[in-house]
Amino acid sequence: MRGFDNLLDVDQTKERGAAASEDQHVRSALRVFRTDWIVLAAASLVFLLSIGSPPHLMDDVDAVQAQAARNMLSSGDWVTARLDGVAYLEKSPLNYWMIAVAYCIFGVHDWAARLPHALAVVLLCWMTYRFGRWAFSETAGLYAGIALSTSVGLFLFTRILIPDATLVLTITGAIWAWLRLLEPDTESWLRWSLLLGLCLGAGLLLKGLIAAVFPVMAALVYMAVTRSLFSWTAWRRLHLWLAIAVALAIAVPWYVLATLRNPPYFVFTLHSGPGEYHGFFWFYFFNEHLLRFLGLRYPRDYDTVPRFWFWILNLVWIFPWSFYLLSAPTLDYKPTSRAGRTRLMALCWIGVVMLFFTFSTTQEYYSMPIYPALALLAGSVLSAGGRWVRAGTYVLLGTSSILFAVLAVLLLSVWRVPAPGDISQALTQHPELYTHALGHIWDLTLNAFAYLKLPLALAAFAFGGCAVALAFGRNNIRRTVFVIAISMIIFFQGARIALIRFDNYLGSYPLAERLQQSPPGQLIEADAYYAFSSVFFLH
Repeated sequence: MRGFDNLLDVDQTKERGAAASEDQHVRSALRVFRTDWIVLAAASLVFLLSIGSPPHLMDDVDAVQAQAARNMLSSGDWVTARLDGVAYLEKSPLNYWMIAVAYCIFGVHDWAARLPHALAVVLLCWMTYRFGRWAFSETAGLYAGIALSTSVGLFLFTRILIPDATLVLTITGAIWAWLRLLEPDTESWLRWSLLLGLCLGAGLLLKGLIAAVFPVMAALVYMAVTRSLFSWTAWRRLHLWLAIAVALAIAVPWYVLATLRNPPYFVFTLHSGPGEYHGFFWFYFFNEHLLRFLGLRYPRDYDTVPRFWFWILNLVWIFPWSFYLLSAPTLDYKPTSRAGRTRLMALCWIGVVMLFFTFSTTQEYYSMPIYPALALLAGSVLSAGGRWVRAGTYVLLGTSSILFAVLAVLLLSVWRVPAPGDISQALTQHPELYTHALGHIWDLTLNAFAYLKLPLALAAFAFGGCAVALAFGRNNIRRTVFVIAISMIIFFQGARIALIRFDNYLGSYPLAERLQQSPPGQLIEADAYYAFSSVFFLH
């Protein structure tokens, strides 16, 4: 009987151990589920909340993208985008397709045009969290997702309907899939190979060849650095045949149809000038890809940011997390661990994108593909803690205090300044700067801030509250991260209200309203389609 009792004790001990293990697994799953929702909530508060009441679609690129999608929907031609009846061959079609599908579901509205991009950015932030969680830890992934969700650049450059943020999603997914496939213990290679092909194919339909160049070049540089570039074992793990097949199946049909519907088919001249048209193949691949890279594209309706500023401004675009990135060199980049390999891949990722544009024409937002890599490094730094993180918090505390003081003084200076009419009356014109993405910033004058009292108050509250909270809770990293995130969410809401104040200046909504109230007639446009593109969308 004693032996039987001993067996019962052993069985009960095993059962209790199994139950405890299962309970721990459940708690871990619930914690991960909760972390997922934290990142999704932060990103949604910044990006989804903004689409309900942002300014109306702005003139130039913003309304042009929305109108091209609307024309596709009304014409039934989903191959060739058109504006005012003219073929618009500059861009790939997936951006228009997403907007057109949103129109089909919700109707033709400003917010419906913005919805696909907002959802893509939320998904990007969530993917960055999952990437960081897999590579480092759940905490590091959480910090990376929050950092990307609340960085200045991602908010700023998603106010217009350009496909770049969605492109960053495909680049991030492709790099993560490539890294997962290279891992010796990777399971479900089929899933990751399919994801790699899906991201490459979708990227080709979003922005062209650059969508494949960045992830592939970053991965090849990484493989060269880790001495696996000529390893048959590494290449066999990638199963590139499947990824390439999926990518081609997604992208090639549109390229073939666009070429066939917009002849001549194959022209290889490197000259681009007024009145020259050589069909879709030449215009898309030569004029928009090769000649744009070389700065020889016609028309030259863009400018380039000086190289120094293109590099250094990334500290602004990733603000306020850039203070923690200054300690990134202290991390371990040896490819002996998953964390080290991911950090090394992040460096290759950043290096490829930045060096590519160092030798090309650049806009401020062209470095957007590196934001997830910077966020991953920031999450890794914050989760590691240490004196460098404390130093970054002190610097951020000082910066927040200075920003609060400047904003408070500015608010007091314009508190009694009248703000009649709209903000356009207090701005200056600098048309020579409008070929830059942020050229309109230089139109601001001191009197213009009289129209921005509420945004100034919200911004001052955000940075002042951040400084106070950091002063009392700077030794708790998790609390610090959430304080910074909440402050930035408040700041972004202030920025959104400021953009609404600029509505009449950046768009032509009042003009469209007056036209709608006028007697029926014909609207004759004389070479002002871009300048007043929101009129044609709203009219």
